[in-house]
Amino acid sequence: MAQQTTSASSARDSFTSRTAFIIACIGSAVGLSGIWLFPYRVSQLGGAAFLIPYLFFVVLLGLTGVVGEMSFGRAMQTGPMGAFGKALSLRNVPHASAIGKIIGIVPVLAALGIAIGYTVVLGWFLKYLVTATTGQLLVQDSMGAFFGGITGDFGSVGWHAAALIITLAVMVLGISRGIERLNKVMMPLFFVLFVVLLVRVAFLPGALDGYAYLFMPRWEALANPQTWVLALGQAFFGLSLAGGGTLVYGSYLKKDVNVVSSAKNVVVFSTLAAVLSAMVVVPAVFAFGADTQAGPPLLFIVLPQVFQEMPFGNVFCFVFFLAVTCAAITSLVNLYEPPIEALQQEAHLPRWAAVGIVAVASFAVGVFIENGDAVSAWMDAVSIYAIPLGALIAAVMFFCVCPKDFATKQAQMGREKPLGKWFEAMGRYLFVPLTAIVIVLGIVLGGIG
Repeated sequence: MAQQTTSASSARDSFTSRTAFIIACIGSAVGLSGIWLFPYRVSQLGGAAFLIPYLFFVVLLGLTGVVGEMSFGRAMQTGPMGAFGKALSLRNVPHASAIGKIIGIVPVLAALGIAIGYTVVLGWFLKYLVTATTGQLLVQDSMGAFFGGITGDFGSVGWHAAALIITLAVMVLGISRGIERLNKVMMPLFFVLFVVLLVRVAFLPGALDGYAYLFMPRWEALANPQTWVLALGQAFFGLSLAGGGTLVYGSYLKKDVNVVSSAKNVVVFSTLAAVLSAMVVVPAVFAFGADTQAGPPLLFIVLPQVFQEMPFGNVFCFVFFLAVTCAAITSLVNLYEPPIEALQQEAHLPRWAAVGIVAVASFAVGVFIENGDAVSAWMDAVSIYAIPLGALIAAVMFFCVCPKDFATKQAQMGREKPLGKWFEAMGRYLFVPLTAIVIVLGIVLGGIG
């Protein structure tokens, strides 16, 4: 198996540096969960008090799940379908490769499923971005009616197609020439744009009251189990744990990269992006007396109404939707990579053919869920059942099926300081059960992320 792994690795595209890998992983983690959901949940669940359970779960999941998926992918030099088979073969399981492919289809289809819904939403963002660029967005009489017009049945076919074309055009170029270069541009641009928005919002009348509302801890929220449950969901989905994208990115990683340090960077910057988003959205909405707990419509209806009232609102509206579009695209390429990699690896297709098949499948399904309610139901179903199940299977394979100390040795690779036995123990006895809890809570509560 070692010889096969080496030959596969030599022909496999890879990230050109540790920095490029980290930026790509940050790009996958900085997405709509942080920008769309985090400000709403902080407002709803205790202000700064919400940060306590959120940071606890982010650190715990980052040092086990994120490190684990990165290390697993790098160890096996393939995506979940191949990695699961190799893990089973280490235990001499009969028909390990075939079983691994069958089980591995779960995270692959989960990634494709959520990518299909995400592409529809990216189409909405592109519509808003272009309309903001022309100055037509903020002259709408009813922002709700405008949003409703593009979220009806077949309401955004053209924008949906454009989102798919832009994303998969990057995918055709591969890892080093496509995904890596995209993230190197869009992730720094995202943070710069949000800092610009942060400065502007700070000078709005009433922004200080918004900051007070955001950062004043309401400690009683910590006694509410819902706070902890939703903090767990926010951390889990915000770190892109699914047994797919991060694992595949890890398979393109060189052996001398410190994955523990890389995971720490992902945790820090994904958290920074979420907090930065809250510091922009909540004070801005608060300053104009809008509803800070409006939920998902916050981005598409409430915030544009805020920009309508703001001096130079057209400029800052454009900046906001450009930043959000950057975050959406970098997350989307991560979601599309598992099915593309699977077709390349398992069906031995050239990358352009794999991208083409995924594009056709994505659009054929996505065009029928462009309705706002339909895409919401679709993404809820995938995130409740398939995504955490994929993460659970990957975790069990890496921490439980692979031989003792295998996980520690793989995570230790490229790291000078000894990792210690805590890593494998935490992965097996904390991360695996916690992922199972995410599945149960998601089913019982109708979603937590």
